Amino acid sequence: MHTQYFKHYSHALGRDMEMKVYGHAGRPVLFIPCQDGRFFDFENFRMTDVWAPWIENGQAMVFSIDTIDQETWSNKGGDPRWRIERHEAWMRYITDEVAPFIRHMANEANGWTGYPGIITFGCSLGATHAANLFFRFPEIFDGMLALSGIYDARYGFDGYMDEDVYRNSLVDNLANLPADHPYIERYNNGRGIICVGTGPWEMADTTFRIKQICEEKGIGVWVDIWGSDVAHDWDWWYKQVPYFLPHLLG
Repeated sequence: MHTQYFKHYSHALGRDMEMKVYGHAGRPVLFIPCQDGRFFDFENFRMTDVWAPWIENGQAMVFSIDTIDQETWSNKGGDPRWRIERHEAWMRYITDEVAPFIRHMANEANGWTGYPGIITFGCSLGATHAANLFFRFPEIFDGMLALSGIYDARYGFDGYMDEDVYRNSLVDNLANLPADHPYIERYNNGRGIICVGTGPWEMADTTFRIKQICEEKGIGVWVDIWGSDVAHDWDWWYKQVPYFLPHLLG
């Protein structure tokens, strides 16, 4: 498997950020690690083994980045306004710095002609971030695989709510999306998948709510609820990825 390591200074965050790229060609995929995770988690948790058939045959290039959750969603003792401002800076890092880099590598360097063509992928809190990127920035991200996420920003910010927290709380902002909003057409032209189990450590309530909202508004995101044996754990994510990838990359 062809791999590349990059370290770039982020103007949005004011510090160096690291990234690893897996693959030589194909559909660009942005992997966001689990809570507090690092760019090397895609490899260290053996997700490379699961994606290998699609990476090695040139169907997908995976770009794995760092989170800053320890400063934001996990930093429960910090000032909530500062924390959400820092999270929004990380979102700008992704949209303004990472996404153009991905497009250059996948579209120009490797012949991928899809536009915008970037899929977001994550598990647990990584799924939360992946879904927020897909729904907030459909002009950049037109695919999503979100496994075992939680879609209520109260998980990270408890009782605090302002405009920026609201933007990252899908159970709130998606519910208030007008039925004729142009983003709905964009969602339906892309391919979005949200999955959760109902077994140990899963927090399925917000996924049920997202499923209801999508049905009410005619949003064609595939929200799939798995059974009570399905736990919030890598072993199940290893099974879910190959189940959904043919639909996502097809």
